[in-house]
Amino acid sequence: MIRLFYSDLITIVARDPAARNKWEALTCYPGLHGLMLYRLANYCWLHELKWLGRFISYIGRWLTGIDIHPGAVIGERVFFDHAMGVVIGETAEIGDGCTIYQGVTLGSTSFDKGCKRHPTLGRDVVVSAGAKVLGNLFVGDGAKIGANAVVIQMVPAGATAVGVPARIIPAQSADIN
Repeated sequence: MIRLFYSDLITIVARDPAARNKWEALTCYPGLHGLMLYRLANYCWLHELKWLGRFISYIGRWLTGIDIHPGAVIGERVFFDHAMGVVIGETAEIGDGCTIYQGVTLGSTSFDKGCKRHPTLGRDVVVSAGAKVLGNLFVGDGAKIGANAVVIQMVPAGATAVGVPARIIPAQSADIN
């Protein structure tokens, strides 16, 4: 877990141009604090300390304004930029290298228990400010979700989703002739 904490810290310094050094990131970045508390809560959750995991998650939300369910799965090098108002549901999965901005919801469209209800983000996905990604759907590697978009369908790898409801703009071919 210490390795993950350090990786999260290095990610901020590497990807945020406003982060001047590790100390500043460690002491002044609520996205990092929320992610660290999530990792602790997730550890408890996975080791059948469900109440403790939920309580740590609750404290994290109170301290940072970021609501991450301890049952969610978050990969490495994920960057929460600003992150106030972020909500990540219980069965959400976030791949390595993703960037999540403020006000993002990875939410459900169902109240069914015991099933996958939240989205899965592939690797290196960017979810812009205010976007809502809802339901059991997949967002492909390298996809981008525009600000305030409401995504209720799968987004292919490399594509961009914009609007309400989101329309999909396919990835452009690298071969332009």
